Amino acid sequence: MSQKNLNVQNKTHKFLLDKLKDKRTLRIYKKFEKNLKVRKSAIVAVSGGPDSLALSFLTKIYSLKKSLDVKYFLVDHRLRINSTIEAKSVQKLLKNFYINLNILTWKGSKPEKNIQSISRDKRYKLLIKKANKFRIKNILLGHHLDDLFENFFIRILRGSGLNGLVSLDRETQRDTVNLIRPLLEINKNDLVYLSKYVFGSYVNDPSNENDKFKRVKVRNFINQLGLEGLDKNKLFLTIRNLKLANENIKHYVEENLEKNITILSTKDKLILKKNFFSHSDEVVFRSFTEILKIIGKKYYPVRGKKIDKILQSIKAKSSFKLTLGGCVIKKVNDTIIVSKET
Repeated sequence: MSQKNLNVQNKTHKFLLDKLKDKRTLRIYKKFEKNLKVRKSAIVAVSGGPDSLALSFLTKIYSLKKSLDVKYFLVDHRLRINSTIEAKSVQKLLKNFYINLNILTWKGSKPEKNIQSISRDKRYKLLIKKANKFRIKNILLGHHLDDLFENFFIRILRGSGLNGLVSLDRETQRDTVNLIRPLLEINKNDLVYLSKYVFGSYVNDPSNENDKFKRVKVRNFINQLGLEGLDKNKLFLTIRNLKLANENIKHYVEENLEKNITILSTKDKLILKKNFFSHSDEVVFRSFTEILKIIGKKYYPVRGKKIDKILQSIKAKSSFKLTLGGCVIKKVNDTIIVSKET
């Protein structure tokens, strides 16, 4: 890098660091820094909206303070006519702040149903592919406090159990890559403020206003509850308490998986010990769900109703053979064998 470009970069970094002189910005950054414990390289998932732009700024400051290598990627889904133009405009905007944004394009046919969930899955696959290429283990996502609330109510509508209700965790793992959400305790209004204050603008995705999507309907419902007196601070405490209860159940699930299964030499087959079923229904249900994910080599769990039917069959029948989630579940007398479906 030439001396001239180096001077410009240093001035830009000073400009960004000087933004912390603003009290509200500093408060947001301190909360962000407290919730992010990354000490190695990371990828930041950018969309161009206020959440991800705020994440880009906060991560840039974090990387300057911690001397980390951070890479920024935006997935152009090409679901809208202007998506590529918008992606390039975000790239140009961030370049002014010495944030090098790379654009990944989703090529091929696009879905007509379940658009948001399929697009999210594709986005993760593209980002994880890049993470593996650069041997990076951490991807930072822009999910925030309002997303936590929306996810909670969406799962209620689906009839989810405790694990589903609190499923938006600060850190999860997918294909050996850590998906980290350092904004989960920061509300949307703060992120909008930060984006306007630092960058001056952000991309508005019209799908965020389209109430044909369940998430938008839930968002509008929560806003209406706010007008009726919903205390979001108390809702956050409720979700946090549920998470604590959920972690306690996870402990017993891990213990059950450690003590009460025998993995055979092929590692594609295991036998459940009799004590596997001696725990509470919830622990048995989750333990069995994890087994199907492990043996079936699936990221997403099998639907709960199907798990319930299998567990009922185990209790009621002396022998059977069923397939579910890429697995063969077989009962012979009192022995339960789970193997990979071939």
